[in-house]
Amino acid sequence: MSGTAQIGVTGLAVMGRNLARNFARNGFTVAVHNRTTARTRELVDAFGGEGAFVAAESPEDFVAALEPPRRLVIMVKAGDPTDAVIEEFAPLLEKGDVIIDGGNAHFADTRRREQELRRRGIHFVGTGISGGEEGALHGPSIMPGGSVESYASLGPLLERIAAKAPDGTPTVTHIGPDGAGHFVKMVHNGIEYADMQLIGEAYHLLRSVAGFSPTRIADTFRGWNAGRLDSYLIEITAEVLAHTDAATGRPFVDVVLDQAEQKGTGRWTVQIALDLGVPVSGIAEAVFARSLSGHADLRSASRGLPGPTPAPLSGDAADRFAARVEQALYASKIVSYTQGFHQIRAGSDLYDWDIDLGAVASIWRAGCIIRAAFLDRIRGAYDTRPDLPSLLSDAEFTAEIGAAQDDWREVVATAARQGIPTPGFSAALAYYDALRAERLPAALTQGQRDFFGAHTYRRIDREGVFHTLWGGDRSEVAVG
Repeated sequence: MSGTAQIGVTGLAVMGRNLARNFARNGFTVAVHNRTTARTRELVDAFGGEGAFVAAESPEDFVAALEPPRRLVIMVKAGDPTDAVIEEFAPLLEKGDVIIDGGNAHFADTRRREQELRRRGIHFVGTGISGGEEGALHGPSIMPGGSVESYASLGPLLERIAAKAPDGTPTVTHIGPDGAGHFVKMVHNGIEYADMQLIGEAYHLLRSVAGFSPTRIADTFRGWNAGRLDSYLIEITAEVLAHTDAATGRPFVDVVLDQAEQKGTGRWTVQIALDLGVPVSGIAEAVFARSLSGHADLRSASRGLPGPTPAPLSGDAADRFAARVEQALYASKIVSYTQGFHQIRAGSDLYDWDIDLGAVASIWRAGCIIRAAFLDRIRGAYDTRPDLPSLLSDAEFTAEIGAAQDDWREVVATAARQGIPTPGFSAALAYYDALRAERLPAALTQGQRDFFGAHTYRRIDREGVFHTLWGGDRSEVAVG
């Protein structure tokens, strides 16, 4: 049927297939296309009863099946494959049509593509989609960029298929122009890396210091999930830790190779943070921890290095330590989100995106991997003060992290004494202390830079830029 589909999806691997099914389940007629036509037929044969699909074997048929303005979702690998699909379909489209890239594209590529297609009269919407394959099917958190006009056309469809927050609000909003959507999704994934690392460190401490079994740690995490740490990642951590390997009867976590993989968005977050000059030390340590875990030869060669052997606690002491770990985890989690939102604000300022941080927190409350109960409070903090310089400046979070800090410090100190690596907890605490410090050793660093490279410095007592003649009489001269 020509021109009857409200939306089209090309690229029918798991994410694309489930997204197409989500649209169909919500009452939209969906054109579906895949380079391998057998996959298109398989989708319609298996799930045709879920809604109205229009199977297209060629790009021409696919475009012809879409009603104007045409809305075409690309769900292929990021990079060159995305460019190839765009070049295949763009010549078939008309002015005002919309191409939506739902993959994990680098935001710089999205900015380039948006600019190129805008010259041809086609809207390009780089869209972050979080929630994995289940989210794509049942309701993801959606982060679209692009023009205001494109969202006017696309937004009602996305709002229908998005997850719904506890108050019923769809977890989708127009993030901002060109690459804003993919930028926010990138930072979302960076926070996800940090969150997972912190949870892993909490597990490691409960196992090696508190002496808890995986099953008991699962119960501990379930208890935490009933409180302020209520989140998807805490919930699934309990499930993973409670699982028993069928082949060996051992705890599942003990039979999995301890080498964590990554797909790159965490690295992008750190790389872009360096470009922006934004400290995201918690995210960076999470990325490096995954990298270190994969260097098996280096780790094997280092097993004989001297260091303490953990001495597990017992009884009430173990329980008290577990409570301290909960405090450290919560405080470190606040820091991770603080760093992530700081990076979003910096990117928004640089690229003139005008991103609403409260709206970002709102759409992360459901559907996405980092969904957590306290995101509603983050939303409230930014809604109350859109110019909030840091989440740590919010009165409620300030009070909570203040109450947690003694236990947080004790956990980091205990980890150091017992030889347990906690780069996430430690980096978060160092960031917190650096922010609250009256003076930092950066003054000495600047003096060193001036000594070896005449890089100059500023003074605290008068305006101007200065240099000391270190190789001469060490007098000070004004520069510029």
